[in-house]
Amino acid sequence: QVQLVESGGGLVQAGGSLRLSCAASGRTFSSMGWFRQAPGKEREFVATISYTTGSTYYADSVKGRFTISSDNAKNTVYLQMNSLKPEDTAVYYCNANRGISYWGKGTLVTVSS
Repeated sequence: QVQLVESGGGLVQAGGSLRLSCAASGRTFSSMGWFRQAPGKEREFVATISYTTGSTYYADSVKGRFTISSDNAKNTVYLQMNSLKPEDTAVYYCNANRGISYWGKGTLVTVSS
């Protein structure tokens, strides 16, 4: 059974940093990434990393501030978030893909102004 377990969310002041982790179990994946959903808004793409090529992709809104990385041996993906802004406040969801897309339950990130 596939499980994605996120951790690392919390409350931080604007300008601060947080590091999210997502540990996957049950199978290996071709790519993993992060999405987020702010209150009253649709879920949106944040970042993804290809386990095949190592390529990374980011939403324009987080480029230069967020960094996605992975530990393939641990089947874990990380999201280092720096220079956080109040508009980054959202539930962050881990996503993993290998033909089928899987989702974690989410971790809340709150950025206070």
